[in-house]
Amino acid sequence: MTTITVGEAVARTLEAYSVSAVYGVISIHNLPIADAIGQRQRLRFVPSRGEAGAVTMADGHTRMGGLGVALTSTGAGAGNAVGAMLEALNAGTPLLHITGQVEKAYLDRDAGFIHETRDQRGFLEACSKRAWRATTVEQVVPLLHRAIQEAMTLPKGPVSLEIPIDIQASQVEWVEMPPVEPARTARLSDDAIDRLTAQIKAARRPMLWIGGGCLEASEAVRRLADLGISVVSSTHARGVLPDSHPRSLRAFHSSPSVENLYAKSDLMLVAGSRLRSNETRTYSVELPRPLIQIDIDPAAAHRNYVADTFLCGECSDVLSRLADRLEGSLEPDTEVDREVTQAVEQAERALRDQVGAYSKLCDAIRLALPDDGIFVRDITVSGSTWGSRLLPAQLPLTNIHSLAGAIGQGLATGIGCAVGAEGRKVVTIVGDGGLMLMVGEMATLAQEDLDMTLIIMNDGGYGVMRGIQSKYFGDRQYYNDLHTPDFQALAQALDLPHWKVSQGDDFHGIVAEAVGRKGPAVIEVDMKSVGPLEFAGPPQKKLY
Repeated sequence: MTTITVGEAVARTLEAYSVSAVYGVISIHNLPIADAIGQRQRLRFVPSRGEAGAVTMADGHTRMGGLGVALTSTGAGAGNAVGAMLEALNAGTPLLHITGQVEKAYLDRDAGFIHETRDQRGFLEACSKRAWRATTVEQVVPLLHRAIQEAMTLPKGPVSLEIPIDIQASQVEWVEMPPVEPARTARLSDDAIDRLTAQIKAARRPMLWIGGGCLEASEAVRRLADLGISVVSSTHARGVLPDSHPRSLRAFHSSPSVENLYAKSDLMLVAGSRLRSNETRTYSVELPRPLIQIDIDPAAAHRNYVADTFLCGECSDVLSRLADRLEGSLEPDTEVDREVTQAVEQAERALRDQVGAYSKLCDAIRLALPDDGIFVRDITVSGSTWGSRLLPAQLPLTNIHSLAGAIGQGLATGIGCAVGAEGRKVVTIVGDGGLMLMVGEMATLAQEDLDMTLIIMNDGGYGVMRGIQSKYFGDRQYYNDLHTPDFQALAQALDLPHWKVSQGDDFHGIVAEAVGRKGPAVIEVDMKSVGPLEFAGPPQKKLY
């Protein structure tokens, strides 16, 4: 038997799962693992400037494929990661969060030991799909396999594993375990598929709403669309069906022109979507009936809309088998296709009118970003308007955003995407207010020399909140004007190329130049000079 440290065993196990990068902040309470990673040639360690950034980067990395891994310290270090874990939980991102713990002898004693916190596992369980703690050296590797299996099993999600510092440094006999497969999920019966097929055939104007559960169902969704079924997408599922497909309603889910189509439809199939509040005006949009819901999680049944039929199954499998049965039995309706085209054109025209000069920025990014490029957007006025619906998406997971709705995660998400999708261009858009929450990660962008263009929408504060306060409180504007640094000086201090846009006509030239160069770049958009961007906040909120 070979005897190695537990830290080395962790590193070897991560390699067995083809992990290519670990994101984290080194600490006395994770140093044995970090030291082992540093000695492995196949593992890249990306030193974030904060634990929230580390987990957010791992989230972005995972969305590009592979398994994202974050390494944090214990106590406050693990606590700093909670917000990012909540985002991964909302997005169903199967990342692995490894955190330290104090020595076993001081666990849960409230002894005032350095980095100790009360019930760390409790708050990790609240923001993770599952959280484990290793209490012996022999447990670590088996629990690591179990944590990865749990993260990758549908419905996917982030998983945390606590490893006390004395266990990390201890010796253990290395017994290699092969990687484990995700746990199998129940397969919907053929009878249930047959009944669903009959319902679709009987409908005159069926529609399909796809969500994040369809990220791996592109082929099946395309086949159903080719048969004549109109498809509307959640923002998370953008690109599962390319926007260029003639039956794609894109993410114009609550646009008036698309709602008119709902009123004409006589069946809606909802696959892998929560029908989130900001996509349904807090569940007030009237969806077609019968409403048939497909989800791998039985607890999702009737979560936000009462379904006429709930089918518990994996979306890719169910939709593929449905398409097999429908082949040759459906015929596209030219009148419906014409109405779909008109609905999209009307929705896009209304959105272009709303965003004004910023539609030129959207078009400039579309032209500059390669077909396989990745657009990452923080919660900004631009991200919530043209970024979520106007910018075309032709592939899944190429329009990345926060599902939990928290500002400030865009930069770190973009960094993780740039590492995880090495060789593909990343453009990340953030607001000046949100950027300051993780501004230190600009140093990570520079240090790692990543092929990412960062676009800073500078309106001198929280533009989203200005719009919301204006809508509900008129002239009463508070706390949204923030002291803003000189981003050009900041970029120069980090040795990052910087451009500034002060008028809409300059978007095409500057975006083409910045995105066209290899490596990191920063574009600052002076929104006060370019002009206003109309936004009144989420339409579903009631503040009076």
